[in-house]
Amino acid sequence: MPSFDIASEVDIQVLDNAVNTVKKEISTRFDFRGSPVTVELNKKDYTILLEVESDMKMKQLIDVLISRSMKQGIDAGAFDFSKDAYPSGKVVKKDIAVRNGLKQEDAKKIVKLIKDEGFKVQAAIMDDIVRVTGKKIDDLQEVIAKLRGADLGIPLQFVNMKS
Repeated sequence: MPSFDIASEVDIQVLDNAVNTVKKEISTRFDFRGSPVTVELNKKDYTILLEVESDMKMKQLIDVLISRSMKQGIDAGAFDFSKDAYPSGKVVKKDIAVRNGLKQEDAKKIVKLIKDEGFKVQAAIMDDIVRVTGKKIDDLQEVIAKLRGADLGIPLQFVNMKS
């Protein structure tokens, strides 16, 4: 039976390249010249630590991070900006979590959406992916089209298509 997996993953090497591109751009920008700027990627925890001297520069740094990440192929929805920036001495710090893998409640939303639409497929949650199987590839492609159009707030990848 044809099947595919729904995942939400960020390749750590692509993320590292995006962070390095941000560092390079910030070092050459005139408005950041002479000010302390730190951009660090924690590969183990999938977090990015930003340090700048003002809230205005924090917003500019986040804009640069999003634009460079999107050019590298990382969806802007992969970043969790829910934590507020906090002052620490003379600098403003912000921790940005990078979503990697589907959380259980997100996987349940996806399965519920598939079942509510009445597609002739079965969806099963397997750790941090959702496996969708059906009798026809056309049914699976309808599910992919529906999920691409749905606003779930997380970036989805459709991988491991088997017929």
